[in-house]
Amino acid sequence: MPAGIDRSSRNGPGSVLDKLTLGYDPLVMSAPAAYAPPVPHVARGSAAYRKISLALFLAGFGTFSLIYCVQPLLPLLAEEFHVGAAQSSFALSLTTGALAFAIFAAAAVSERFGRRELMFASIGLASLLNLAVAVTPGWHAILALRAVEGLAIGGVPAIAIAYLAEEIEPNGLGFAMGLYIAGTALGGMAGRVLTGILAEFLTWRLALAIVGLGGLVLALGFVLLLPPSRHFTPRKGFDLRYHLRAWASHFGRERPGVVLAKPLLFAIAFCGFGSFVTVYNYAGFRLMAPPFDLSPTQTGLIFTVYLFGTVSSSLGGMAADRLGRAPVLIAGLLTMVAGIGLTLSSSLAGIIAGIAVLTAGQFACHAVASGWVGRLGGASKGHAASLYMLAYYLGASIVGSSGGWFWTVGGWPAVVGFTLVLIVLAIACAVRLMRSGG
Repeated sequence: MPAGIDRSSRNGPGSVLDKLTLGYDPLVMSAPAAYAPPVPHVARGSAAYRKISLALFLAGFGTFSLIYCVQPLLPLLAEEFHVGAAQSSFALSLTTGALAFAIFAAAAVSERFGRRELMFASIGLASLLNLAVAVTPGWHAILALRAVEGLAIGGVPAIAIAYLAEEIEPNGLGFAMGLYIAGTALGGMAGRVLTGILAEFLTWRLALAIVGLGGLVLALGFVLLLPPSRHFTPRKGFDLRYHLRAWASHFGRERPGVVLAKPLLFAIAFCGFGSFVTVYNYAGFRLMAPPFDLSPTQTGLIFTVYLFGTVSSSLGGMAADRLGRAPVLIAGLLTMVAGIGLTLSSSLAGIIAGIAVLTAGQFACHAVASGWVGRLGGASKGHAASLYMLAYYLGASIVGSSGGWFWTVGGWPAVVGFTLVLIVLAIACAVRLMRSGG
């Protein structure tokens, strides 16, 4: 068998089974042309694999730096525009909320226009909108632009997962997904750290403008590196009923008696990422207040712990390939519990350690769960990925803003209690998956 060909591709696009399903005449298929070898999946270690991995790394880096560049600025925005902590979080929550719903449209549109083109357009447009935010004077106008930016970014996360699941051989998918998640982790870190530093030495507006310009450069690198899809055929027109059926199919059982694995993974994404964003949203308020009194630069530098997410996402993906997905997912969630608990420390070192442990656990979970959804997606991987990312970013938006109420009413202990309850629910879902063999 030629290098890079996945044996499972005998049932993939272009296979005999696929042709029968699509209504080809079996008599015609007896002709020699019907037995043309299937297009091989990209093998781990190949030149194409490296180009795809780097391109998706750049996409993850660019989009997540744009999403989270406002997070270390929330205390500054609250002060300048005279709004509370929960209201200032709208600069992030509206972006992630709009992103969550945009993912639906992105999944459907990509079925018509292709994966690569939509991701490139998304990164470029979001970068331009970030530049617009940097020069907009009014608070409500800034919120509106950040919401539109979330709509633009929606063309990347779900489509990236679908592209990898379609193009990479199954044995290399976990590692490739981990590299993409590593890019999102580094991008989230860079957005937080860079804007925190630049806001102190320049202004927060110049900080956002620099992040926007960087996004345009990354968009260009992405489109030059990423090969066109070889296992994806665009659909003509737009069939709403097709998309509705595809989304609904992911809430049904594949066979009688089998646990609804994908909805459980969606719930884990909602609870896990929502808790993670909540801690990051309000850690800045805690650390810039007495007794710590950190500057924006110092607070931003704490977010370099995102490097732990870069490492853990790759390791989590590889561990899932070798040890199984459910055990690694549960281990990641337990790690998040430990990290959240450590943030109750009264020492700065303890708080930083807690954020680092939380970050490592979250990105390991995300690498495993997103790859798992891609594997379970079947013929509509893009729709499965869009539902996963919808839950993921709705968690960031709804839970992230709700955490502001807990911060205002009960301080940091209330934030910790709120997020721990959600992680316990996520663990219950993961245990259900493991027991059912989902």
